Amino acid sequence: MRDFVERPISALRFPAQALRRTPSTPRAARLARLDLGLFTKSRGEGTSGYLYRISSTQHPAGSHLFIRKCGFTLVELMVAIVILGVVVTTVLASFNMVFSSAETLEGSAVAFEMGQTGMGRIVADLENLFVLERPFYKTPAIDGPPDLYRFEATLDSLGGTKIAKLRFTSRAHLPLNAPAQEGIAEIVYYLQPMPGGGLRLKRADHLFPYPRFEERGTDPVLCENVKSLAFDYVDAGGKVTDSWDSESPRFDYATPEMVAVRLEVSDGRDVHVFQTAVQLPAVRRKAG
Repeated sequence: MRDFVERPISALRFPAQALRRTPSTPRAARLARLDLGLFTKSRGEGTSGYLYRISSTQHPAGSHLFIRKCGFTLVELMVAIVILGVVVTTVLASFNMVFSSAETLEGSAVAFEMGQTGMGRIVADLENLFVLERPFYKTPAIDGPPDLYRFEATLDSLGGTKIAKLRFTSRAHLPLNAPAQEGIAEIVYYLQPMPGGGLRLKRADHLFPYPRFEERGTDPVLCENVKSLAFDYVDAGGKVTDSWDSESPRFDYATPEMVAVRLEVSDGRDVHVFQTAVQLPAVRRKAG
């Protein structure tokens, strides 16, 4: 039996002449020059030389030697890059989705708040409506001036969209950049096209003497991105119409009993709908 002592190759120190003194010099020399794995050293019986070989009990392939190279192959690098790209793309998509959702929620909240504020202002003005009731009201002459406190509503069309305009007088005057004053104000609600598309709802408010109405840049904006604004007017008999003129014999010089309001505001994705009905506090009924 040979006495085998296992040593790592880094610990081996042997001259080339020693390899040539062994019976198996060519094979042992080739194995020793590989400088890998664990080698065994044995002293041959009847010889003074040493035989260096890889121990079959330490190497998984027995007497066969496998060389492991350092680094990565091109295929491994390409696979790693592809995996990294997939991970980065997924993370960035998640971040974009989060930020997009936050912007959408913010835009929706702004649109809802504008619509709610605009509807609240319309209701407050209508609840403080002022009209001349009979017998104080006098039917206007053919060529005479119209009643200062008339109720007038028109409906036009712009690009297939119905454009409503409502004019009346109210005690709910809101001074803009002016000292607070009390009085009966002429209030006009109208829609104006926006430069980038859509409509904005504006409100004109003037105390007596009432100027000739015209759209002004100083009129405050109640809502932007308005899809539609509709008014329905209900008379004493329950008849509904989308326009009104209290100075016209068609309406018997009367004012409506109730006004229904419908306002639609868009946030870019969804449309917020606000609607309500206001029972007018002051009504001029038909004559007789």
